[in-house]
Amino acid sequence: MPKRIQFSQTGGPDVLEYADFEPEAPKEGEVRIKNHAVGLNFIDIYFRTGLYPAPSMPSGLGTEGAGVVETVGEGVTEFKEGDRVAYALGPLGAYSEVHTLPVDKVVKLPEAVAFETAAGCMLKGLTVQYLLRQTYRVQKGDTILFHAAAGGVGSIACQWAKSIGVKLIGTVSSKEKADLAKKNGAWAVIDYTQENVVERVRELTKGDMVPVVYDSVGKDTWETSLDCLQKRGLMVSFGNASGSVEGVDVSILNQKGSLYLTRPSLAGYADTHKRLKQMAGELFEMIESGKIKIDVAQSYPLDKAGEAQAALADRKTTGSTVLLP
Repeated sequence: MPKRIQFSQTGGPDVLEYADFEPEAPKEGEVRIKNHAVGLNFIDIYFRTGLYPAPSMPSGLGTEGAGVVETVGEGVTEFKEGDRVAYALGPLGAYSEVHTLPVDKVVKLPEAVAFETAAGCMLKGLTVQYLLRQTYRVQKGDTILFHAAAGGVGSIACQWAKSIGVKLIGTVSSKEKADLAKKNGAWAVIDYTQENVVERVRELTKGDMVPVVYDSVGKDTWETSLDCLQKRGLMVSFGNASGSVEGVDVSILNQKGSLYLTRPSLAGYADTHKRLKQMAGELFEMIESGKIKIDVAQSYPLDKAGEAQAALADRKTTGSTVLLP
């Protein structure tokens, strides 16, 4: 019987159980995938802690992985057994040896992209795609601010921005992470433990500030992010690593310069299979061309998922982390 990570109550990493489970047979329009690698993301922690409610208990965990199609449900024509595939959305349950999900959440994986690479970049890479190419379509010569520039999303964003001539200012928490962000193509790096972010952005932009801030940290960086924006700039809040931004008086957007605010998600952009395939196609093209290299810096056995999540939450990781079933 295959194994998976599940949880029956919300809480810390200790609530995660490595257990046998009976995988669902694919229904009409579904495929069952034998996972070769599984992605680790902050959203998994949000479900484990209860910030995002799981639909039922006990619940599987995880939404990102890569592997081969094991069996297909009725009516499935786009995929067949043995196809290399990857996914980043769909029902919880990716932390498992096998996972069943709708075909409209799955894309074919080119031979040139390894399973570990895909599992380490689908959610993060597609997030960067919608952030830089859709939420605010950055242009050559733009200067932008991107928090957590040495993390999984940030590492990809640094490379993608550089490839199109965008000056990315990244924030980090250590010299080691600063070096990594620079290596990945950040134009400038601010160590927020040593420097004032707003003042440094003002210096780097010669007082102009930036037209867009990408913020996955949340509560701890909210005010700082707003203060780095130009008048009528866009605040893109796409994560809650330090906790949710709560109790916000929207009049602050007026006070700080008629600012715009959005809280996007991958599901909101990859909302059809056609869009998902287009976004994934652009991501895979960037990887195959060498413009983006995915740094799978950590890997853990599936049964050590709790340890992996703790390392991610404590900001002890760089790049991407994968679980190996």
